[in-house]
Amino acid sequence: MIDRRSFGKALGVGTGVAAASLAGVGAAHPAAAAGPGAAAGRPGTGAAPTVPATAPGTHTTFPPLKRVTAGVLDVGYAELGPRHGPVVICLHGWPYDIHSYVDVAPLLAAEGYRVIVPYLRGHGTTRFLSPRTARNAQQSAIALDVIAFMDALRIDRAVLAGFDWGSRTADIIAALWPERVKALVSVSGYLITSLEANLSPLPAKAEYAWWYQYYFATERGRKAMEDATERRDLCRLVWDVVSPTWDFDDATFQRTATAFDNPDYAAIVIHNYRWRLSLADGERRYDRFEQLLAARPAIGVPTVTLDAERDPFTGSLDGSSYRQMFTGPYDHRALLGVGHNVPQEAPTAFAQAVIDADRL
Repeated sequence: MIDRRSFGKALGVGTGVAAASLAGVGAAHPAAAAGPGAAAGRPGTGAAPTVPATAPGTHTTFPPLKRVTAGVLDVGYAELGPRHGPVVICLHGWPYDIHSYVDVAPLLAAEGYRVIVPYLRGHGTTRFLSPRTARNAQQSAIALDVIAFMDALRIDRAVLAGFDWGSRTADIIAALWPERVKALVSVSGYLITSLEANLSPLPAKAEYAWWYQYYFATERGRKAMEDATERRDLCRLVWDVVSPTWDFDDATFQRTATAFDNPDYAAIVIHNYRWRLSLADGERRYDRFEQLLAARPAIGVPTVTLDAERDPFTGSLDGSSYRQMFTGPYDHRALLGVGHNVPQEAPTAFAQAVIDADRL
């Protein structure tokens, strides 16, 4: 889920949004408004193509998954599109998995992109190489996983696109290693965590939305995440609450829920949320990265940010609470009638954002 401090800050911003930003699902944009006759061009050059409208749930499966040793992990990932196409790496959040991009990936592959969707540590087929490695889910550790993953696949630069944990991870890489990021799509904007800021209380309405974070701070919450039935029930509840207009079926949830059976899933999830509240330590080897992130570094790569209207963590649809953190070419879009799992609920709008970010 998104960073609680960013959510609290957004609550203080007015909710008025220009009418142009609320037309359809997303802000008006030259490429998106061009219609079927828009020039296709090749990825990264010329006029942006218009992504064909695709209903959520059109696709349900990926090609056979691949694996690669990267850093401390054996990473499981899906890959679609031409081998030598421009790379887009799509990063999922919690409690989700690679299936958040099951419709987005084919749309981007059809436009000539090499689309790669890895399971984050503790999810799906990704495994730690050693039982001695700390099951650490602090933000810089996850970001360095993605850098190691890119290195293992010999990818120098990629478009990074994400939501929830994926947005935070992509934001960190764009801030600390901008030479690795061609462009960025970040749902909910700037999500880099400030441990110091997270020590202060938020408005009651904001705290209410974070119930599971406080649950995970207790031993009851830990035990629930370690129990397969309790874990699935809890994650299903989160899906229902944060995506109130998404009409997904049981099969859709079950395809993702298999990723929760990873033997390190509970440890990773619990550590992630406890670390954010300074209730669990990180590792000293990541201290220097966390110190850089604590300074709230700006992001200068070309970026499209997305805010979802029905996501309970969206305090304002205009992106004004984080606009100053993006100093490069930039566009912002509001998605009406969409909840937290943006790529799976609005795959056409998400894929269009990726293509347009690549051309900013």
